[in-house]
Amino acid sequence: MRTLISSAFVSLDGVVEAPGGEAGYRNSGWTFKDIEFLPEAYEIKGREQKEAAAMLLGRVSYEAFSPVWPGMPEFADYKVMPKYVVSTKLSEGDLVSDWGETTILRSLDDVAALKETEGGPIIVHGSAALNRALADAGLVDRYHLLVFPVLLGAGKRLFSAADKDAQKLKLVEAETYANGIQKNIFDVVR
Repeated sequence: MRTLISSAFVSLDGVVEAPGGEAGYRNSGWTFKDIEFLPEAYEIKGREQKEAAAMLLGRVSYEAFSPVWPGMPEFADYKVMPKYVVSTKLSEGDLVSDWGETTILRSLDDVAALKETEGGPIIVHGSAALNRALADAGLVDRYHLLVFPVLLGAGKRLFSAADKDAQKLKLVEAETYANGIQKNIFDVVR
């Protein structure tokens, strides 16, 4: 079974919306505001590209990333890896042509079936609604979280508010950086 990894920039109060400056959110770009850039805090991002064998995205994140990431040298490894987009709305004609092989999945059952195939880890970037659905369905195996020292209040959250049984996590890697960012890598305990 393939490992599904949820990777997120998250505020201390759990918000993941618009960390890079996406339009429509009043705190957009919060990962840049008043937080000193330290390259070592983002080492995990380069490692993810080297270790992942596929990328999984929700429709909204695909539509945000696909016009930009294919041309960015810092995301070159993602350009060549297979991508999967979970969407009931996208059609093949909506996919960009310069970002490598992309497959549309129509349901969480399709994601579960993908996890059963041969291959390496599948990384999920952005995709707040998809992340919540994947976690609620028990499909996430690991979390790569960069926790930023900021409280945003409102905004899309990484974890759902669903009333469910507690889910134990095992901390497998952690580091705190001089700018206050914390790297926390958790395995989901089953």
